[in-house]
Amino acid sequence: MAHRLKKEGIYSYFEEGEGTPIIVLHGLMGGLSNFSAVSDFFSKKDYKIIIPELPIYTMSLIKTNVKSFAKYLHDFIDFKGLKEVILLGNSLGGHIGLYHTKLFPESVKALIITGSSGLYESAMGSGYTKRSDYEVIKKKAQDVFYNPEVATKEIVDEVYATVNDRNKLVKTLAIAKSAIRHNMAKDLPHMNVPTCIIWGKNDSVTPPEVAEEFNDLLPDSELFWIDKCGHAAMMEHPNEFNNILDSWLQKRGF
Repeated sequence: MAHRLKKEGIYSYFEEGEGTPIIVLHGLMGGLSNFSAVSDFFSKKDYKIIIPELPIYTMSLIKTNVKSFAKYLHDFIDFKGLKEVILLGNSLGGHIGLYHTKLFPESVKALIITGSSGLYESAMGSGYTKRSDYEVIKKKAQDVFYNPEVATKEIVDEVYATVNDRNKLVKTLAIAKSAIRHNMAKDLPHMNVPTCIIWGKNDSVTPPEVAEEFNDLLPDSELFWIDKCGHAAMMEHPNEFNNILDSWLQKRGF
């Protein structure tokens, strides 16, 4: 997917398909390739899949926060000339999608969140005191998934490189603090956008009760569970994730 990135102005993004735009928002440690199965499936079904590279490690430290990323997303949507979009976010990406929807509700047609932060952030940015120990980082990467084998060597290597880059680690910790500061509990009851919540029953990063709280607080949401699944459902059970989302989109007329 990386070699097919488009670069225009300050933006770098992947784009495939034609139709209703779905903007996909990756997480803190998540690459664009985490959504390959989503892109392959929905780009063939009258949707345009757009996955921007979020400036998680390239913004100045003072702007390394959820609100700045939400505004960056707004500027990107404006740059692309899009009016109403569907946002799909995992982990931090879900939080950015939620915060963007709070700030710019008129530009969001629907929202999909999976393993999203925004209500519960205690696991973000923590546990890197032994970041130079590859086996410790490998175990941390594996713990994100129900099936540890999903954490390939490529994924582990990428996480290891990120947490051992001092600049990136400082920004990771800044984002963790920002996620706590930008808790969405009081905002969610006022957000009427149709929301699809897809959650792994075995998510240890954002546990199942977080999904239930999202569903309770959002006025127009539906919650779907995937069994034997951790924090990144679209990677661990791509077919089930795609089928759930496709059915929901069809039912809601998107």
